[in-house]
Amino acid sequence: MGDVQIRELGRPGDLGWVILAHGEQYAAEFGWDSSFEALVARIVADFAQDRDPARERAWIAELDGRRVGCVFCVAGDDPGTAKLRILLVHPDARGLGLGTRLVQTCVDFARDAGYERVRLWTNDVLAAARKIYLAAGFRLVAEEPHHSFGVDLVGQDYELVLKEA
Repeated sequence: MGDVQIRELGRPGDLGWVILAHGEQYAAEFGWDSSFEALVARIVADFAQDRDPARERAWIAELDGRRVGCVFCVAGDDPGTAKLRILLVHPDARGLGLGTRLVQTCVDFARDAGYERVRLWTNDVLAAARKIYLAAGFRLVAEEPHHSFGVDLVGQDYELVLKEA
């Protein structure tokens, strides 16, 4: 299985790797164009420039010292809401439970930071991620067809209630 670690994002190259990995992987697996990579770049740049360390974190998963996954937890528009963003597990590291561990790390942080709920936006073609979200207790709260990243998709919003308001 190799040495699997989850650490906080922050080493030189982490930010660039997140963008590169998303761009390459989603193009290869789903045929998405570079507008998706640009979206990820904006999310990463906003995190790097303006994050509140008490309420926003990101993690990198490593396998034998090589980056193979990530997830971000950022503040939502509502003060009680965190957003789980840009979950990724490289194909070389799938089946090791890293996606589940990354999501749980994000949820645990959000709970400890005092958020009432975690929301995320994804697309219906990301079936493996959906299984992880549902197993973690997220529920589908909305979905809507859209054309993005050069393809037709169905966007989905999920929410996990951490504590009742």
